[in-house]
Amino acid sequence: MSIGWYNITECDLYMIGAMLAVLVFQLYFYLRYIRLPKTKPVPPAEQQRPKHAGDQLDLFGDDVRGVSVIVAARNEAHNLRDYLHSLLEQDYPMFEIIVVDDGSEDNTRDILDEFMLHYPRLRRTFVPQHARIISSKKLALTLGIKAARFDYLLFTDADCRPASKYWIWEMMNGFDRSAETDVVLGFGAYFKGKGMLNRLIRYDTLFNGLHYLGAARCHHPYMGVGRNLAYKKEWFLSHNGFSPYIGERAGDDDLIVNRYAKGKTTATVTCPNSVTWSPSKRTWQEWWHQRRRHLSVSPHYTIWSKLRLGAEPLSRALWYGLAVALIVRGATVFAADPMYGMTLLAAVLLLLLMRLILRAVVLNQSAHRLGYTPKGMHAGITLTDLILWDILLPLCNLWILIFPTRKPTRW
Repeated sequence: MSIGWYNITECDLYMIGAMLAVLVFQLYFYLRYIRLPKTKPVPPAEQQRPKHAGDQLDLFGDDVRGVSVIVAARNEAHNLRDYLHSLLEQDYPMFEIIVVDDGSEDNTRDILDEFMLHYPRLRRTFVPQHARIISSKKLALTLGIKAARFDYLLFTDADCRPASKYWIWEMMNGFDRSAETDVVLGFGAYFKGKGMLNRLIRYDTLFNGLHYLGAARCHHPYMGVGRNLAYKKEWFLSHNGFSPYIGERAGDDDLIVNRYAKGKTTATVTCPNSVTWSPSKRTWQEWWHQRRRHLSVSPHYTIWSKLRLGAEPLSRALWYGLAVALIVRGATVFAADPMYGMTLLAAVLLLLLMRLILRAVVLNQSAHRLGYTPKGMHAGITLTDLILWDILLPLCNLWILIFPTRKPTRW
């Protein structure tokens, strides 16, 4: 078929139409799941605090719910020294910090003993150094949960620093939105550092974080991160804890949410005060190992989670495949029909630009609402990140899923 002097073929029309259809799907995906709505931090009201504020847990009344913050630490002495005080100095009237020493071989115990002299809220338990279990972190967290004095559990890692002293308030506010809430999902970000690896990790973490938070807001929770996650103790025990997948190397955070969290009983907290910040991996080998460990549990996700998670990467692959095909087509016919070739190339570039602008606006707006700033340690996402990692990260994930490692590792 030809239309005027452009000489457009049916195949070219179909490919352009397919790109438009994919663009519509991507528009829906980004606006529904990635775009973060405006939220306001909830400063603690003075009238909500118990009359007897102090460090002794038995002085508090029933008007504020206590929370146990649980941290599993394996050879994390340097991180505990740098970050533990930010947990212990939270502005919340009734909480405890439980650090589970997961068979550490450094001076973690000495660091904890030093902190315990000054902070009565800090408690310690441990996993034996030679515990024979693939994922000792699940055992460590289970011991911490059993030692918890309170019915609300809040989890983070030893290398995490809350964005503010109101972090506990903000995460506990997630339970206030409904009496039925069992799980509260927060966001764990990474500090800005030097090099391409840091940029990749920050982009990947932002995109995945916005996705799982957006899915939970749409009543389809599929994962959480152990750097910033809360749930009720009775909810954990009612599902037999980690025992259904104790043999998996990972899954202490995402699998428990994927299998048991329900849409109407899962809340999200996304204001800047609720975010935790961590240093990213420093070497590509460390990042690759972490990536393999996280993806190793994805086959155990529910079928609906797999379908929802696979839809966007598949649409992205189709998008770039169509774009490349049309660019090659335009370049091929350019010599014979310059006007036709230029028309095809212009159409493809316009579509690519439209999607790039959509992603740039949505991602940076959402990043800003999570506390990312234009400069400094909390800097946002650059144009290079939007283009480069959008293509390379799905390829990395595909490679890991096709060629998984069988080597057992702790944590």
